[in-house]
Amino acid sequence: MSLNPNRQILLLLVAVTLGGVALMLMLPITKKPFPSRPPEKSPLPELSILASPPNWVLLEAYQETITRSDFEQLLTRVFTTGETWKQSITIEETEAIIQTGVGDEKFHLRFAAPEHEKSAPRHWRTASELPPTTADKPLAGLKIAIDAGHIGGEWAKMEERWMVVGDGTPVCEGDMTLLVANLLKPKLEALGAIVSLVREKPEPVTKVRPADLESLAHKTSKPDASAIEIQRTAERFFYRTAEIHARAERVNHTLKPDLVLCLHFNAEPWGNSNAPTLIDRTHLHLLLNGAYNDDEVPLADQRHALLQKLLQRTHQEEASVGATVADTFAARTGLPAYAYPLNSTNARPVNGNPYLWARNLLANRLYDCPVIFMEPYVMNSTIDYPRFQAGDYEGLQEIAGKMQPSIFQEYADAVAEGLKIHYSQSRRIESPSSLPSEN
Repeated sequence: MSLNPNRQILLLLVAVTLGGVALMLMLPITKKPFPSRPPEKSPLPELSILASPPNWVLLEAYQETITRSDFEQLLTRVFTTGETWKQSITIEETEAIIQTGVGDEKFHLRFAAPEHEKSAPRHWRTASELPPTTADKPLAGLKIAIDAGHIGGEWAKMEERWMVVGDGTPVCEGDMTLLVANLLKPKLEALGAIVSLVREKPEPVTKVRPADLESLAHKTSKPDASAIEIQRTAERFFYRTAEIHARAERVNHTLKPDLVLCLHFNAEPWGNSNAPTLIDRTHLHLLLNGAYNDDEVPLADQRHALLQKLLQRTHQEEASVGATVADTFAARTGLPAYAYPLNSTNARPVNGNPYLWARNLLANRLYDCPVIFMEPYVMNSTIDYPRFQAGDYEGLQEIAGKMQPSIFQEYADAVAEGLKIHYSQSRRIESPSSLPSEN
């Protein structure tokens, strides 16, 4: 019996369909996965103003470079002033376990066995690591960056580093530190150093301006803060924070020096800048990185910087160079030592030297090498003020009944002499004929 053609087509379609169903039943069943959720971003750790989350992988370079004893001694006697570090750093027998600030994430720093410390890579060199030199060039090959503190110029009043007495010449710290930097640079170069200025004019290094920081200032201010208070907060973020971050970027990635000299003049509270209070004392001290307090260690960026400084062994080089510079400066100027209050939570004395103190400042924390932070003289001192008014000059002038050099020349000469003495004592000095020829 023949089938209708249309019926044949229909039966063929049914057979194909049933065959396909049977084949599917024979295949293993696989579930189609649901679309995956995008990975959640890790919460940011608690940070300082304008700081970036630290890269803890950078500390891998310091594995087995320090013993447990040295680590604990530096941490407790130099780099902290309180006990808060115990909440984020646990010292065990073979390692330190460090909270990164992101959830339960931890960084494990392995200690070295005594006398088996590995060396960690770094761009800067200690005095003893420099090659031999001659007596007349004790700084030969030493790369020095001079950081003239503050900005000066039109920014000086905003920085609150400007004052004037009556009809006198305004005392402006940023301009004076730049003057000293320009006097010091050729003196160090004559001794063989390779010298760079972190800033060369009274203008900011950063491209950021206070207006760019007003939103941040508003977020970090009290709810009832006035517009003027928010503006001043934005200004402080500009000249105290953004500016130092920009200088650190230049120091760490462009200049890469062996040593940074941060030049400052000290001051005591003077009140009204147009009618400042003058005091009858002056003094000197030098600051090295350290003394992170109980408000600073919990911040992830500062905890990371503390550990990097500790592991780089910058403190040992800062203390060595700083002691010679401080002693030389004191001998040349007769300046007495400034002393922080006993049991200060912000400063620690260094090696019993009355002129050396450890403090955690943004510049000596962010600069990736040893830093000597100078704080000589007092801008609102009746002793120093007449010398500031006299300006810069050659030779001696009678000031306050005494023949004295320019205070700026004295500053530059004392630093240069201190470095000359230190590196002459710390490097191998040879006769020119015994050194390899540069040709």
